[in-house]
Amino acid sequence: MRFGDPGYLWLLLAVAAVGIFFMWAFKAKQKALEAFADRVVLEHLVKSVDFRARKIRAALFLSALFFLAVALGQPQWGYQWKDVKRKGLDIVVALDLSKSMMAEDIKPTRLEGAKREIKSLINIMKGDRIALVAFAGSAFLECPLTLDYGTAKLFLDNLDVNTIPLGGTNLGEAIKAGTEAFEGHEKKHRVLILITDGEDHGDTVMHEVEEAKNRGVVIFTIGIGKQEGAPIPVFDEDGRKGFIKDKDGNIVLSKLDPVLLQKIALMTGGKKGTIGTGSFPLEEIYKDELSKMEKKELESSRQKRYESRFQWPLFVSILLYVIEAVIGERKRVKP
Repeated sequence: MRFGDPGYLWLLLAVAAVGIFFMWAFKAKQKALEAFADRVVLEHLVKSVDFRARKIRAALFLSALFFLAVALGQPQWGYQWKDVKRKGLDIVVALDLSKSMMAEDIKPTRLEGAKREIKSLINIMKGDRIALVAFAGSAFLECPLTLDYGTAKLFLDNLDVNTIPLGGTNLGEAIKAGTEAFEGHEKKHRVLILITDGEDHGDTVMHEVEEAKNRGVVIFTIGIGKQEGAPIPVFDEDGRKGFIKDKDGNIVLSKLDPVLLQKIALMTGGKKGTIGTGSFPLEEIYKDELSKMEKKELESSRQKRYESRFQWPLFVSILLYVIEAVIGERKRVKP
């Protein structure tokens, strides 16, 4: 026999404590009666009280508590083998790691804001596999498709703007790497979430979007940063903070290209969202869009399912309570 919820078995200590209390109470009551009157008078006063029945009631009450605690512990014996199937989507998240992701219009930085969003997505995923692609001027698969969400978070924590040596923002390379991260040849159950804060600096994005569409990849684009843009911080050797400037000495503002992001999403049947508007776009996309998509079987296994038998000790507990309630503590005294 095993227990499905063994934490409740600590209540057995409470049963023992109640039993000790009853023993102390019976002895204390007997001493009080003996101090009240002498033996002859006492026998006359309590001749209608059935002390044996009182002890039986106490024993029944304790036994009922015992079986109730056992029932709450969910006793299980006997089992059946059942086939358990896990279904879900394959989701690849491509994260922009260009220098502009250090802009501070999203606190503390755009990059940290994006990481928070991705973690919030992972926390609500149910049976889906996730992969991570890091990109800037080029793109690399950092974490392959996995059901191990803890490992995915570790990979995510280690990403920073120095992960990709080539600067810039090449969305075409990001989409290409994200598309290649999917396994097999089936053209469904595939979702690519593209998170970026800047304009595309490559020239292959539309070609890669068409390739992704042909492979059944649905792309959701997430822009990060405020509409008015933000300066890109840089630090000198002494740690002093400055901002990137153009050749004329003007501070460069990093701005989104919302039109391009909208076009990428629409071409593949996805949608566009924005981080920094007070909403949680990745959670909304998962609940409103991804949860409705057809899911594939990711793994199947045979698991041993034990039969719960809490009904038996619960029935015994109720029965003992009923018997305890109907037992009287008064003797029938002959006139």
